[in-house]
Amino acid sequence: MPVDWAQELQYKGIIGNMGKYKATVIAMGVTLLASLGAAKAQVYKAAEPLAHTYSIVARDPKTGEMAVGVQSHWFSVGTAVPWVEAGVGIVATQSFTNKSFGLRGLALLKEGKTPEEALAILLADDEAREVRQVAILDAQGRVATHTGKQCIRYAGHITGKNFSVQANMMLTDKVWPAMAKAFERSEGQPLAERVLLAMQAAEREGGDIRGRQSAALVVVKGQKTDEPWNDRILDLRVDDGEQPLDELARLLKVYRAYEHMNAGDLAIEKGQMQQAMQEYGKAEEMFPNNLEMKYWHAIGLANSGQVEEAAKLLREVYKKDDNWRELTSRLPEVGLLTVSKQNMEKLMRIK
Repeated sequence: MPVDWAQELQYKGIIGNMGKYKATVIAMGVTLLASLGAAKAQVYKAAEPLAHTYSIVARDPKTGEMAVGVQSHWFSVGTAVPWVEAGVGIVATQSFTNKSFGLRGLALLKEGKTPEEALAILLADDEAREVRQVAILDAQGRVATHTGKQCIRYAGHITGKNFSVQANMMLTDKVWPAMAKAFERSEGQPLAERVLLAMQAAEREGGDIRGRQSAALVVVKGQKTDEPWNDRILDLRVDDGEQPLDELARLLKVYRAYEHMNAGDLAIEKGQMQQAMQEYGKAEEMFPNNLEMKYWHAIGLANSGQVEEAAKLLREVYKKDDNWRELTSRLPEVGLLTVSKQNMEKLMRIK
């Protein structure tokens, strides 16, 4: 079937003597099974990307943080399935994705609707409701989930306290129960790690029948602040990869390491040099080959008067990339390196 099909696809069922034409239609990697007898309309448009997948929406009752994780054998699933807003909630729209459900669902929550009420409103006038899969979580931890009757098997969902897991086109019907168990058993860990563990459990049970391609993990604050640009705590995406969850796990580890780097920077601003060195050290331990972390650790040491220790680290950095030496020469003019002229010369002459 030509790619033009992606502009508009409608089928309302095949009846009577057309039964002999029953077939599997494959287009752009997505399988649609036309069935005999009457069926509700299913509509696909280019503006409604296919996202046969599994996902989890969840809330941490202690911090109030909300998160969504998703993985699919589809390019850039993170641009279609998850919709989030701090202090409001999360919408995950998948199977035959209706992106409008994201913004409309969040708007309904802001109006005071419960997830159940919001979901009912979204589905009420949707002719393709039976091929939709949607999960809504609000800032109170309430959830509502819908799996249409015509979602490709294996498909289903489980809702629990402060979370919902949902999946369609899975290899087995064990995928989403495994996700729910993994999430519940990981209580006490950070929310992002719990969501990742749930998705990894899905993969161990076979995951998407087609394999894997992209993944996303987003975490927002439970309450809005006066700084909305800081309300999205974490936003990681793997748009295309052979092992997207492995890459997502790596990125999450990098994020945690840079949290220590940021904490170190903040400690320096406050004049807490010992605390800064501890934070830089933790980051460096997580990624010992990261030159950026090693470099700023060294600059922090130099600024605290530990020039000899700084020189040892800078020697390692300069050997791998001498551009860092040039950067060092530029720091004093903007006040980021405050050492004596003699010590500055020492740091520049390192071999």
